[in-house]
Formats: sequence, C-alpha cells, structure tokens
Amino acid sequence: MPPAILITTCSTDFLDAVKQEENRAREAYPLQLRKFSYVERGFYSEQIERVFRFFPREQVLVIKFDDLRGDYRAVTDRIFQFLKVPPFSRLKNREENIINYARSMTQSEREYLFSIFQNDIAKLEKLLGWDCSDWKPQA
Repeated sequence: MPPAILITTCSTDFLDAVKQEENRAREAYPLQLRKFSYVERGFYSEQIERVFRFFPREQVLVIKFDDLRGDYRAVTDRIFQFLKVPPFSRLKNREENIINYARSMTQSEREYLFSIFQNDIAKLEKLLGWDCSDWKPQA
C-alpha cells in the first residue's frame, strides 16, 4: 500500500475520513483542496506518466520512500550517481516530522485502500518495473 500520512485535528475515524474525502475536499475548495486528499494524491502512476510526458525516462529517477528509509546510504548514493555528482562523505540521515500513530492500520482498512489503489499499483509496477507486493494486503 502506498505510504499515507493522516494528520487531522478532528476525531473522524481513519476509514470514515477516507470514505468522506471527496465531500470534505469539495467543502474546503478552493481554499484548501489538498487538506482532505488522503487518497487522491496516492494515485502515483498518473503523476509519473505526466512527468514522463515532459521528460525522457532516463532523466527521471523515481525512488520508493521505503527504500530510502530502509537503506538511506545506498539510495542517496544512487541519487548522486544518477545526478553525476560526487556523494557527500558525511551525509547523515536525520528523520524529521516523525509521527507516532495511536494505532496501526487494520487489515480491513488495508484491504479497503487496496481495493481503491489496486489498478494504480498494477499500472505503477508495469510503468516502473517495480515489485509493489509490499503495498498489497497479506492474506
């Protein structure tokens, strides 16, 4: 499942907020359309296809956030190599804005979100040659 961050000051349940996204975003329009776009911005394939319309694929490097968190040094070295610049020798990973959630996503929430993102995930896997099985709910 694509990483998602939910920050809200209301007491709306996560799944209810996802299901109400379209209406809540419409109510906030035009001032803050993105405030309630928990799902809409998670359709990555459309965004990446748009980038590929303007830039050749060999000029674009797309990185999974989980890969960056999992092996920060290897991924940043890959970025430097892609940019054809020397890597920083003393680069440190300092995570900021770390959020400790009150609870983990439930299996039913994960399955619901997967039903929304399933086609986009398949399209993204094909578009980038990625294996996104870690985004899919485990049986």
